[in-house]
Amino acid sequence: MNGARPDSLAAFLERAAAGLSADAPRPGDPTSNPRGDHDLDADGIAVAPPGPHRHAAVLVPVVARHTGLSVLFTQRSAGLRDHSGQISFPGGKIDPADPGPAGTALREAWEEIGLASERVGVLGYLDPYLSATGFLVVPVVGLVEEPLTLALNPDEVAEVFEVPLDVLMDPAGHSLGSGAWRGRTRRYYAITHADRLIWGLTAGIVRNLYERLWAPGDTRASSRRARPSVETG
Repeated sequence: MNGARPDSLAAFLERAAAGLSADAPRPGDPTSNPRGDHDLDADGIAVAPPGPHRHAAVLVPVVARHTGLSVLFTQRSAGLRDHSGQISFPGGKIDPADPGPAGTALREAWEEIGLASERVGVLGYLDPYLSATGFLVVPVVGLVEEPLTLALNPDEVAEVFEVPLDVLMDPAGHSLGSGAWRGRTRRYYAITHADRLIWGLTAGIVRNLYERLWAPGDTRASSRRARPSVETG
């Protein structure tokens, strides 16, 4: 395994301590400049979804197994109103009673897949991500150690699966996809593993994890155009 990929739990934790934000970003902060698929418009004419945005948080669960590190994903149930059937991270809208984005991510992980909060060690935060549908999402990176016991809520999650972290952190597996979206061409990151297609917001968060932990200063990872300021309403 080369030096660009995680080779141990200790190495991952060291990178996480150096690359993640220790403080939670404030989703309503008008000075924030979130990531988003609009970053990927090579022509520089994409418009970020206007506010007011719906504030949300997701948990990026890094699972420490004796065989190595992996990342846990969910396949959303087909009957959901938003993003039905897609691959995602556990998460949802931030409730006023939640103690910050980490509280939301942990609560949603418990409600969706039965992952108890005491089994998760919060390591830090990635950049907020603005989805094409107007969700302003705070990714919370957490470490989950074995034994891992889950209980899926079938109303929200059809199944869960894991992808080795070294596979996800290989930039050769990060491709750019495109498709028609509300009368315009939308570009997005896509990652294929086995028969799974991880794309859109979820793949964008994975890419941000790579950029923050494995490629700070890597010109390939920093080649996206300057991001326009957006109102976070």
